[in-house]
Amino acid sequence: MELKALIRYLDELLQSEQFADYCPNGLQVEGRSEVRRVIGGVTACQALLDRAVDLGADVVLTHHGFFWKGESSRVTGTRRRRLGTLLRNDMSLVAYHLPLDVHPEFGNNARLGRVLGLRATGGISDGRVEGLIAEGELIEPATAGDFSDRVERALGRRPLHIGDPERILRRVAWCTGAAQSLIERVAGRGIDAYLTGEVSEPTVHAAREWGIEFFSAGHHATERFGVMALGEHLAQRFAIEYHFEDIPNPV
Repeated sequence: MELKALIRYLDELLQSEQFADYCPNGLQVEGRSEVRRVIGGVTACQALLDRAVDLGADVVLTHHGFFWKGESSRVTGTRRRRLGTLLRNDMSLVAYHLPLDVHPEFGNNARLGRVLGLRATGGISDGRVEGLIAEGELIEPATAGDFSDRVERALGRRPLHIGDPERILRRVAWCTGAAQSLIERVAGRGIDAYLTGEVSEPTVHAAREWGIEFFSAGHHATERFGVMALGEHLAQRFAIEYHFEDIPNPV
């Protein structure tokens, strides 16, 4: 299919124009006009781009792309190498950040909730984006220790748990990626546990003082499922190939 048609479809599907994001959403680097093969990954790192070259990709689809606010605009170092790889091989880079976090079907939060057995009942704003934090309940109540086991099985890594492993969990809030600072947004809502990707030193004290079980399950690990689902959807809807490349990242 044509690259322009693919971008138009994705922009409309994810409603990317509605978000004031930290980076441009959609087409970030333009490559060849025809798309037959798409390679997906969490972050547009050099390893993913090299793999895309090896597989003959036309488009690299990621959650974390380029051109973040606050970064230097100089094209040097790793940025030069990454952009050079795309441009030399006429590959496009397509990235969706917040739109892919909150989408009700293909979003990171929605897909993570599914694999962890969480039933979404609503969303909580971070002060900028409505519903950025998912709110719901365990389909079957479980102890915090059992929930840690469930997260480990689903994500392939043991989460850091701050709290009591014997506490029964019913209501859970979750937000993929680096959302540990949002823990106070879920406080006072009858939430038993909050799960996100990363943790900071103040998070531990906040969790203890608010009486919330806190789980840090990995930024990369919690944000794999949105790109996976979105790419699979594209492959089913259009005559294109899709491959997801999980570049290892312990953070």
